[in-house]
Amino acid sequence: MKQAADTGDSDRKPFGGSKRGLVIALDLGTTFSGVSYAILEPGEVPKIHGVTRFPGQEHVAGNSKIPSVMYYDQAGNMMAAGAEADTTTAVSNAEDENWMKVELFKLRLRPRTMVLNMNGMRLSPLPPGKSAVHVFGDFLGYLFQCTRTYISDTHANGGALWTSVEPHLEIVLSHPNGWEGLQQSKMRQAALYGGLIPNTNEGFQRVRFVSEGEASLHACVMGGLASDVLSDSKQGGFLIADAGGGTLDISSYSILAQEPLVIEETAPPDCIFAGSVFISRRCREFLQEKLKNSKYGTPDAIDHITKRFDETTKRLFRDKKSPQFIAFGSPLDKDPSVGIRNGQLKLTGDEVAGLFEPSIQAAVTAIKAQIDQSKAIRSVFLVGGYANSQWLFSQLQERLKKYHVAVSRPDTQTSKAVADGAIGFYCDHHVAARVSKFTYGVEYLRAFDDKDPDHLARKHRLTDLPSGPKLLADAFDCILARACTHRGTKVKESTVFTRKYCTELTNLSMLSVFEVEVWCFRGGNGVPKWIEREADNFSTLCLVRADLSPLSGIVETKMARDGRKYWTIVFSIEIHFGLTEFKARIKWVDNVSKCFFFSNAVLTGIIRDRPNSKRKLLGSVPALTNS
Repeated sequence: MKQAADTGDSDRKPFGGSKRGLVIALDLGTTFSGVSYAILEPGEVPKIHGVTRFPGQEHVAGNSKIPSVMYYDQAGNMMAAGAEADTTTAVSNAEDENWMKVELFKLRLRPRTMVLNMNGMRLSPLPPGKSAVHVFGDFLGYLFQCTRTYISDTHANGGALWTSVEPHLEIVLSHPNGWEGLQQSKMRQAALYGGLIPNTNEGFQRVRFVSEGEASLHACVMGGLASDVLSDSKQGGFLIADAGGGTLDISSYSILAQEPLVIEETAPPDCIFAGSVFISRRCREFLQEKLKNSKYGTPDAIDHITKRFDETTKRLFRDKKSPQFIAFGSPLDKDPSVGIRNGQLKLTGDEVAGLFEPSIQAAVTAIKAQIDQSKAIRSVFLVGGYANSQWLFSQLQERLKKYHVAVSRPDTQTSKAVADGAIGFYCDHHVAARVSKFTYGVEYLRAFDDKDPDHLARKHRLTDLPSGPKLLADAFDCILARACTHRGTKVKESTVFTRKYCTELTNLSMLSVFEVEVWCFRGGNGVPKWIEREADNFSTLCLVRADLSPLSGIVETKMARDGRKYWTIVFSIEIHFGLTEFKARIKWVDNVSKCFFFSNAVLTGIIRDRPNSKRKLLGSVPALTNS
């Protein structure tokens, strides 16, 4: 049986591992999903393959995407997924057995800071007993099982191949540019729930993350789509606009070196809800008003007409001067009062263009903001499923021309760019520096100054350490500051940010559950002096845990003024910001300069959505002071 065609890899280095491996990239999109993979043979250049055959799509040769849709029964059991959920049989069973259709579930993982306007519509309810993570995990598990079947059936000795690599295969999950540590943690939990990884530290470490913008960059490099830009760094920077079903992900880059190719971000990546699904939502709202007095204005009829708009009119629209038609019925369907004849609803070109307009305006505004920050953008590469829209493409070309920016799109399958690019990211890793958009730090105790009005106003927050000094809680100590401009701070992957702290403990048992919160401040320029726990511009980025109980036999016992025993612990918090996944760990150095790393923040379940404002400072989180 013929294998899937591989993607360009002539410049890729041979795999340097000692054992055969497998890396799978799962691109779970808002509306459609796809999978790519590479078999890693020692000493050989990895080739990227796509999964091009899914259940329910056997009649469509080479289709690399399936709908991100599932049906659940009333007990919360998944009954159909992907292309199988769109079959006549599944739809009929869903009606007969009262199955629940779940779609657009990826949007439920969005950060709270990203406001979602559904134009009066709501996301479909979750199945009984299921959270957004569970539903996400069910679909990941479905994609994973489809991939296993495809590899086993397609490759020579595919079953044996899978068995040999399954215990240590690597997973790459792509996500919108705007997703952060919390969303990555939830996706890792979903991978565990879906059966992709075992519930072990080693299993958690097998999951890697890449933003959709960076994955699309690697796809452009592999496909030679940006060859003119990449061959001449003097041409300036370039921008990747990944237009998908839910989000438009925008990333700006420049070339640092040619051989080997090294690229850096030039502005904080952006992510906006301007994907193709929102055109469909606006269409449904428009049809509800237009057909409200027609027999075709029932919810079922509007759902059907909207679906036909998605499948035909939306994809083919390119000229607002010509009338547009939504073919949805038979020649017997007609209602001249609303423009329905011969089973077709007639719309003006301006009406259809109006459905696109909010998304196009948002895209132009976001791209212009990146151009203003980067200053050297000359090329925009439009990829993603929504990039196939000729109207979107032509409008971006026309409206960005005045900024001296050329907009182009590949003539290959842009819809599978993220999945292929995620494998390219794993194998090639071209991006060496990324831009930090926010300010990061930890909570610590600040020395009280009775002459400072700000300190006096916080006098009720005074606390005493066993050693005696009076200190104020809720102080913010910066580890990485956003630059004093809107461009953010550029951070190389190899850069490590470290700050030393100390804490005083009155109970050595606390060493076994030692943990420190890392905070994120989104309030713009400047470094805040205090943490405002309930403010929207503050949030807990992650919680770093460590078992420091080995220190209990080393640290020196001290006596407080009240006769209590206490122990001083000196340690550092070490943070990697230049990676696609935030990492943090606690480090302690003993008197003979031996360095011990106790914990990092990539394990599942330790990144939280919001800080707990009722948490006591001297409880499980140590009272930090600068050392």
